[in-house]
Amino acid sequence: MTKAPSDLENLLVSFDLTDPLRDRLYLVLAALPSEVQRDFIEDDRFCIRPLSREKSCETLLALPAPDGSGSRCVVLKKRLASCSQAFGLYVIAHELAHAYLRNGSWEQFTDPEEAADALAASWGFDKPASWF
Repeated sequence: MTKAPSDLENLLVSFDLTDPLRDRLYLVLAALPSEVQRDFIEDDRFCIRPLSREKSCETLLALPAPDGSGSRCVVLKKRLASCSQAFGLYVIAHELAHAYLRNGSWEQFTDPEEAADALAASWGFDKPASWF
């Protein structure tokens, strides 16, 4: 009998089971607050994809919905699997923060980059001083 995939694992279907980036992505997703996890899991317009140099044209985004909301697709470079773990986890959390905030502000941070950094830090993923 095989185990059914969890809701978080269902977000990782684009990643090969042996891909170390998948493992890092799962670590970040599992650390997110439940309301953030639920937001991603319940949104059909949210997806996470690995960037493929050979197949980069295959990253398809959903068309805007009738309410004007756009796709929330996070595309991650394979290099995030081989850089330092702290930096890789931070970048993944930062990009997921952009998706959660829909590239908007958060608390007192009006700049989307600062907002994503601050939210990622609040999840436990501070920006490291070095990436290697």
